[in-house]
Amino acid sequence: MSDSGDMSKEKASAREFENPSVPQDEKITDHESGISRPPSFNVDEKAVLRKMDLRLIPMLSILYLLAFLDRGNIGNAKIEGLVDDLNMTGPQYNWTLTVFFFTYCVFELPSNLLLKKLRPSRWLPLIMVAWGIVMTLMGVVKGYGGLLATRLMLGVAEAGLYPGVAYYITLWYPRHRAQYRQALFFSAASIAGAFSGLLAYGIAKMDGVGGYAGWRWIFILEGLLTVVVALFAPFAIHDSPETATFLTEDERRFVIHSLRIQNSADAREMVQDEDKFQMKYVLDAFKDWQIYLGLFMYWGITCPLYGISLFLPSIIKDLGYTSSTAQLLTVPIYITAAVVAVLAAWFSDRRKQRSPFILFFMAMIAIGFIICLASSGRSVPGVVYFGVFVAVIGIYPAFPGNVTWISVNLAGDYKRAAGMAIYIGLGNLAGAMASNFYRAQDAPQYILGHSLELAFVVVGMVATVLLRFAYQRINRQRDLIDPSEYPDDPDSLGDRSPLFRYML
Repeated sequence: MSDSGDMSKEKASAREFENPSVPQDEKITDHESGISRPPSFNVDEKAVLRKMDLRLIPMLSILYLLAFLDRGNIGNAKIEGLVDDLNMTGPQYNWTLTVFFFTYCVFELPSNLLLKKLRPSRWLPLIMVAWGIVMTLMGVVKGYGGLLATRLMLGVAEAGLYPGVAYYITLWYPRHRAQYRQALFFSAASIAGAFSGLLAYGIAKMDGVGGYAGWRWIFILEGLLTVVVALFAPFAIHDSPETATFLTEDERRFVIHSLRIQNSADAREMVQDEDKFQMKYVLDAFKDWQIYLGLFMYWGITCPLYGISLFLPSIIKDLGYTSSTAQLLTVPIYITAAVVAVLAAWFSDRRKQRSPFILFFMAMIAIGFIICLASSGRSVPGVVYFGVFVAVIGIYPAFPGNVTWISVNLAGDYKRAAGMAIYIGLGNLAGAMASNFYRAQDAPQYILGHSLELAFVVVGMVATVLLRFAYQRINRQRDLIDPSEYPDDPDSLGDRSPLFRYML
């Protein structure tokens, strides 16, 4: 049979399981997962999930680890002499951090739409090669202008990775399984923070090799590492469940079914017919209220995230430690945060709740900054370090929770792709703001920086509560709608359908 014939049969098979003809009362319900499935699916769901986890998550984690490593290593380079060697002022250094987020935010939406149109196994490695080359070139810049230009281009190249991977996960896992997987790959950012300190500590010893300063070798070697990994990435990234060769035919059908028809006590995901791109899906995302309310929650988490990731080595060094000790003291903070993030996500998925966990960890962020402020100027560096420790342990579990919460409440593939890019793109403007919170003249107390971070967290917590109440209100209203009043094709309405229930 021809390739086109095989594809037609595959699409027909997918459609069959998006709209199965098995009567509802003949379906089997997995009470742990909440998924109804026809009895013909002879698969072990846990085994399928384990198989997908082993084939998908490790490579995604490596990609994000390298992205976060390359984005944040400028903080390590700074305390190794970058600012002095390039004759930069404190405000100029802050601008090199800020401009990254301008291009990073602008290019997230087009990149996510390209990911939807192109194969992930091609698009993700391509942008990876691009940012690896930019990072390598950052190691040979001659002055402030060169560093500024390379940071702008790094934002262009890295823009598609996080929103792309966050969306990619929703193509494989049902919504009540998503946060654990988001946390697994996002914890790579925490590991990157630890790895960055260790790597910078070692690479800085190359100071003078080849006539280059140690901070230049940090950029060059980490950039080359990214390019090398990108060459192997296409062989480790699988495009979709429909084409996944590591799944059996029955397993593929089960995964497709579990994604398309998610019936449970509190949620049903609707599927829009989005085989072809239409601009209305993007416009629907731009007009969705939940994205804009959620932004305040996102900023309440990402302002501290970027403030810490970009300035943590400097904050610790300014407590009175040497550069090498400051690099090493970042390691236990990030390792602990990664473990807590994965455990929190597991409990969140098991409880099928997002907002309570997000609020709890945002409260930890607030407590951490309160400790930092209360101990500033009291000559107790250990207490400030502890405050930062508490804040980071709150940041890394809260972030995947908030991204997952918004993503699972957007229905329709193109709308979700566009909505997540808009949400993460606008949300990452927090990075541009946080890049200027910690000023050189405020060292070592950094009272302004800690205060601004605390203010953003408090506003984010208020937004989280309002978002939950709004979702609850809409769910109750939809519970009262008579089925006879449903539109002819409710599934085509996505998350606006009377059948759709927002996850809380």
